[in-house]
Amino acid sequence: MELLSIKKLDLAGKRVFIRCDFNVPMDEFGNISDDRRIRSALATINYCLDQKCAVILASHLGRPKGEVDEKYSLAPVARRLHHLLKRDVILANDVVGEDAVSKAETLQPSEVLLLENLRFEAGETKDDAELSAKLAAMAEVYINDAFGVSHRAHSSVHGITEHFDDVHRAAGFLLDKEIQFLGKIIEEPVRPFAAIIGGSKVSGKLEALVNLLPKVDKIFIGGGMAFTFLKQMGYDIGASLVEDDLLEEAQKIMDKAKSLGVKFYLPVDVVAADKFSEDSVSKLVTAQEIPHGWMGLDIGPATVRLYREALNDVQTVLWNGPMGVYEMDKFARGSSKIAHFVADSYATTVVGGGDTADLVQRIGLDEEMSFISTGGGASLELIEGKVLPGVKPLIVK
Repeated sequence: MELLSIKKLDLAGKRVFIRCDFNVPMDEFGNISDDRRIRSALATINYCLDQKCAVILASHLGRPKGEVDEKYSLAPVARRLHHLLKRDVILANDVVGEDAVSKAETLQPSEVLLLENLRFEAGETKDDAELSAKLAAMAEVYINDAFGVSHRAHSSVHGITEHFDDVHRAAGFLLDKEIQFLGKIIEEPVRPFAAIIGGSKVSGKLEALVNLLPKVDKIFIGGGMAFTFLKQMGYDIGASLVEDDLLEEAQKIMDKAKSLGVKFYLPVDVVAADKFSEDSVSKLVTAQEIPHGWMGLDIGPATVRLYREALNDVQTVLWNGPMGVYEMDKFARGSSKIAHFVADSYATTVVGGGDTADLVQRIGLDEEMSFISTGGGASLELIEGKVLPGVKPLIVK
């Protein structure tokens, strides 16, 4: 898929609107705990500044539900941008109000303006045409560099593109890199190609699994979603998370894998606990022997060994979703051990954003992976074979 390239635009001295994804995690004191998404946008921002553009940046943060909430202000992002760009970053007090419009109008070449949280406007998540028009009126060129929200048909991602023709809109470097890298991995992987799919629910990954089956050689299942498959196989899974309405779909996936010759791996042992809590009583059991009323919260050491053995000859790994409740140290060991093995392998390793990206960053392995996507939901929809609403207008016709 070829996208309209920022390099082919005449940007010199233009007013450029860049949709970024600065939805970064914060600690309880309002400090940014991981600025990877901000740093990922720097290449596009600096490229525009080098062309003497007046740069208007826009992003959302959290879910303020269409109302101004100081807790979700982009002020910490403005401070971090100031530090990273080594230049002043003007923060507007609103999104399309009087302050933002006046600051955008007076913005000079090589200056940077950051609009307040886009989701302070109720129309943003509704792809409101009026909001799209107001945002578009601020600039002559539109750049989408926010892969993490490109699966959303929002005003700043989708509606705004209607106000710019093909010589005044394009994908930023990050968006283009994400689309090309993930696209190539899925369509032309170096084999053997394995997918490690985890997370809590089958429902969230169902389409991705169906789309991956004809393309991969091996699939490894972990996390809460594994118990839907294990229950369908007749195992007593205790009080583990299960989606009973998807048992039939789980069987279809296993049958399809078998018919395609895809090796389909499920946990053979789990760390079970009497309750969902850090202070719970836990023990190691086989997947067939989860005690009544207990729940599986992580894969066990035998599963780790099995998965490592089966991953030994793999040349391409796509990982989306942790193997257990990694947020609790007690149930993070399985995910951590798989992460270390994947990082140490000679395979091309692609981490599909979201929780998995957070996991590898927590244990300091983010630099060891070939590629970490900045968007969990967006990367999942790309794997599902969907054309993202924010990307569709940027595809070269």
